[in-house]
Amino acid sequence: SLFTFPAECSISTADGSALVKIGNTTVICGIKAELTMPPSDAPNKGYMVPNVDLPPLCSSKFRPGPPGEQAQAASQFIADVIESSDLINMEELCIDKSKLCWVLYCDIMCLDYDGNLLDACIIVLLAALKNAQLPEVTINKETDLAEVDIQKKKPLKINRLPVGSSFAVFDDSIIIVDPTAEEESLSTALLTVVTDEEDRLCAVHKPGGTSLSGEKLQHCINRAITRNKEISKLVGKVIESKTTAK
Repeated sequence: SLFTFPAECSISTADGSALVKIGNTTVICGIKAELTMPPSDAPNKGYMVPNVDLPPLCSSKFRPGPPGEQAQAASQFIADVIESSDLINMEELCIDKSKLCWVLYCDIMCLDYDGNLLDACIIVLLAALKNAQLPEVTINKETDLAEVDIQKKKPLKINRLPVGSSFAVFDDSIIIVDPTAEEESLSTALLTVVTDEEDRLCAVHKPGGTSLSGEKLQHCINRAITRNKEISKLVGKVIESKTTAK
């Protein structure tokens, strides 16, 4: 089961937010937009900075302190998905080449952990971005300063709709979709497949474990393609219902 809630029932101080629950796993995402200089190697682009936080409150397996290995791996995975899926055209985040652009800080926090973290992180990021709105920014030609009009906001343009599907593998003979934390701990390998709405393969994440045959991998990809359509439709319905309610 999956529930997704945008905006007002999540983080009112963020530029975009959402809360997603898959089974017993619950994650929340806040998008915070700030103005900064474009990176030197991409002067005509803005950028996104994802961060996944797994605090002790979500599970007894996590300890206080700096981000653990799983949180760091999840953050890097989300960054890879953003880049490989072409989720947002980064050039549209640029306001003035080499001078000013938007940076989107995407903070994802797990409130309750029971496995299948990566799927939940991708869905909550997608929902929060579809819910986000950025104020209009213009450059004053006389003062060369940025002027922000918070009364005029426009939504982000989402190019792709990546959705992840995670599988727990048991010696290449049994594959379980949407594994719980217990199923993950008992499995011999974990696999996450990310596809978009055009059935493109965006990413495959398999952190070690036992091998997987080509036939089984293709089966997982086919399942991921089917699931993408279901999740994308659900997220779209929720965003539309909240917009209509306003």
